Amino acid sequence: MSIAHTMAATTATASAQDSGRRGGPCRHPDPMTALSGPAARTAPTLTVLSAGVGVSVQDLGRPGFAHLGVPASGPADRRSFTLANRLVGNPENTPALEVTLGDLTVTTTVSRHVAITGAPVPVTVDGVRRPDPTLVHLRAGSRLTIGRPWAGCRTYLAVSGGIQTDRVLGSASRDSLTGLGSEAVRAGTTLGLGPARPVPAIPLELAFSIVPTAGEVTARFRWGPRHDLFSAADRRRLATQTWRVSAACDRVGARLTGRPLAVGSVDLASEGTVRGAIQVPPAGEPIIFLADHPVTGGYPVIGVVTDADTDLIGQALPGQELRLVPVP
Repeated sequence: MSIAHTMAATTATASAQDSGRRGGPCRHPDPMTALSGPAARTAPTLTVLSAGVGVSVQDLGRPGFAHLGVPASGPADRRSFTLANRLVGNPENTPALEVTLGDLTVTTTVSRHVAITGAPVPVTVDGVRRPDPTLVHLRAGSRLTIGRPWAGCRTYLAVSGGIQTDRVLGSASRDSLTGLGSEAVRAGTTLGLGPARPVPAIPLELAFSIVPTAGEVTARFRWGPRHDLFSAADRRRLATQTWRVSAACDRVGARLTGRPLAVGSVDLASEGTVRGAIQVPPAGEPIIFLADHPVTGGYPVIGVVTDADTDLIGQALPGQELRLVPVP
């Protein structure tokens, strides 16, 4: 579902799904899901009380399966995601929640530190506003609410000990394109938590992540592998005009609007590619691939956004201006 649809949609009540029925050789049930009796009643959990339609479990993804057509997935803004985990003492690859456009309320059965990074949002605990919500000690039974961001679109919520859930091809990441990974997070979803970890004594002023902007975004890119299929004028247009992020943007990619490029007739085999690839379909308006991107489908890739700057694209909103600057 695109961000534009997310902004217009209201939260729907979804029927509960038993993810345990989706077993198979690639799905590894978490030990916590097998508990029964008193152990199950005392296992620490996080419960989602309300959620928008853009909440998912993510870790750093499942790279290495592009030859099977399986996206790597993972967080759209990896720098903010890994920072959230570091702040609560988790390894960087620990599953956490990616929240698109806010609107999330959770509670836990145990007291835990939680970190909130990425798109800046208002945060309340039991209705009381937290002036600095980057690191919060959440008491058992308290309600933490994440509001709508005032810049950027994706916020990350990490809990000390991390979220415990099934893994597919070694990852808990929810892939919006194929449906692989953890179930979609909705109101009523309950997630297991791992053992609490010591929170490092890192001064919060030293915690660095991308600060999303509501203004123009500048992203660097490198030419290739199919830039030679485009004229010099089209290559110049890609790198000099101001593009605008369209409403057709989600975790798969961000389509740009502007004066289109002339692709012409091309006959390419479908190719595997990477996050940040700038694909140009027949309409001539570039698409920047993000975390859940597919193979090319035979459309040429004129360039690739630098790995670091793809996190900036992952925070861009529909209507935001974007400049693509070639790396010398």
